[in-house]
Amino acid sequence: MMNLKIAAVSVNQTPLDWKGNLERIVKGINEAKSADADFICFPELSICGYGSEDLFLSHWYPARSLSQLKELLPHTQGITLAVGLPVRIEKEVYNTVAIIEDGSLKGFVPKQFMAIDGVHYEFRWFTPWPHGKLIELDFFGEKIPFGDQIFNLKGVKYGFEICEDAWRKEKRPGYRLQDRKVDLIFNPSASHFAMGKTEERIDLMKESSKLFDCFYVYVNLLGNESGRMIFDGERILAHKGKILGRAPLLSFKDVVVSYFELSPEKQNPSAVIPKEKEFVQAAALALFDYMRKSRSKGFVLSLSGGADSSTCAVLVSEMVKRGIAELGKEEFLNKAGLKGDFSTEKEIVHELLITAYQGTKNSSEDTFLSAKELAESIGAKFYHWEIDDEVNSYRSKIEKAIGRELTWEQDDITLQNIQARARSPIIWMLSNLNNALLMATSNRSEGDVGYTTMDGDTSGSISPIAAVSKDFIINWLKWAEKNLNQSGLARVNALQPSAELRPLETTQTDEKDLMPYPVLLEIEKLAIRDQKSPLDVYLILKEELTLDSQTLKGYIKKFYQLWARNQWKRERLAPSFHLDEFNVDPKTWYRFPILSAGYSEELKELENFN
Repeated sequence: MMNLKIAAVSVNQTPLDWKGNLERIVKGINEAKSADADFICFPELSICGYGSEDLFLSHWYPARSLSQLKELLPHTQGITLAVGLPVRIEKEVYNTVAIIEDGSLKGFVPKQFMAIDGVHYEFRWFTPWPHGKLIELDFFGEKIPFGDQIFNLKGVKYGFEICEDAWRKEKRPGYRLQDRKVDLIFNPSASHFAMGKTEERIDLMKESSKLFDCFYVYVNLLGNESGRMIFDGERILAHKGKILGRAPLLSFKDVVVSYFELSPEKQNPSAVIPKEKEFVQAAALALFDYMRKSRSKGFVLSLSGGADSSTCAVLVSEMVKRGIAELGKEEFLNKAGLKGDFSTEKEIVHELLITAYQGTKNSSEDTFLSAKELAESIGAKFYHWEIDDEVNSYRSKIEKAIGRELTWEQDDITLQNIQARARSPIIWMLSNLNNALLMATSNRSEGDVGYTTMDGDTSGSISPIAAVSKDFIINWLKWAEKNLNQSGLARVNALQPSAELRPLETTQTDEKDLMPYPVLLEIEKLAIRDQKSPLDVYLILKEELTLDSQTLKGYIKKFYQLWARNQWKRERLAPSFHLDEFNVDPKTWYRFPILSAGYSEELKELENFN
């Protein structure tokens, strides 16, 4: 029996918050000591934050991280721990784990494989360490082993795979650790959240512990660390293909600790939750961290009564509800920077969320009531006004300048866009007045095809749902009405999604302008996620969808043409959270040229295919 008690500690860190980051690590150490833990594993790059980006390329930033490690040593008496930081050796920077035992630094283990897909660009900053290589590093006058090595604590031999190391199948370091007969492998990670990803991790932990015949401990970072990526704080213990322990995800706390004993008889795995619940948990935490780390006083939202803006409103409501449930009201208010006497959740939402319905003559009574009832149901401040005067002012100036009247027959896009843009300046005023974050409401499907008005509905400080599809949003709202007790969504869910920018008698709908959202989603997954050509998409979908060939070809052609011509819009969208398996933010997941030939030859091949 291996008599080790392990503390797996997830921390919510922030780049350049040296004092706060160190305090959170020390808090985790002290909590683990109080519980008589033998070993503490912190996540990857937890000293400085994984999201430090090009700060890693400097000389001073890795050096400062080493200084922080030195400051940490006095707090580690009587315990062994692993903590992540960058280390520069001459021209190269390495992503490492430092192992400390009883106040003394025992060694560094650098990452051997870099994550370079999707949201990750690690090769920009870090150099992979070759397996088998071991050198000495000068640490403030002391020579410390640096490289591929294993350690021993109370007769338990242990080693490390750092995040991406474990995902490299036959090349991963675990095989060489197995050859060295380790009993225990730690995986300190900075693994981004995505709906459904935790199931992949669980399978990997099962597979790893079985493959290497050992105990396997996984520890992830927590929270919205630096703006876009969310970390879920996953903590897992696996042994010989079984999950012995697993922690709940997406905590609002800054430091969360799970204790694992290396005993196959003690099993306490938590259940996997549905994607709908994952989405609200992750988005609520991300909004809370974004708000407090940006030192903002809340959110402002142009609430149209439609699906997208209603989703944003509900997410703020859930942020308050979930934060209070976990932290308690006093700590939630303190972290949110709120002062005052609030007796209910609705009163707090009222303080943190300001909404406004900005109608025109093309807006319907249905959407006004939808917005009003939702705002009232969650407690948000609700204003409403008409913007026809502003629209008419812009319109008359242009008509005078060009010497003719604008008409819907000739100037459709222009007349639609000016309404969306006229809403932007006044809602920004509310944001400025309240030092609050303006929420942009575009979803991923709109981002795909540019079905959004630049400097209109794209205006904002943060775009919370830009990484999820409209199809998901529509279905999630129905789920939320029932499962989150959000009764104010009843009217929202009864409406057909519409921009309401054309005259009401045209019965404008989003799907009439574009295509059915489920079809758009299937094309998007194949074209963007799987990077298929237009013809490949057609050949796949003609077997899966009950659409005639010409209609399907038309939808595919529209998607690719709109995708190619609207990259400039995606470059300018407000920062968004990575929430799904993929997104279209060029800073986060998918890069595409702003200027291109727009798949002209590929679409001609599609048209000519029989």
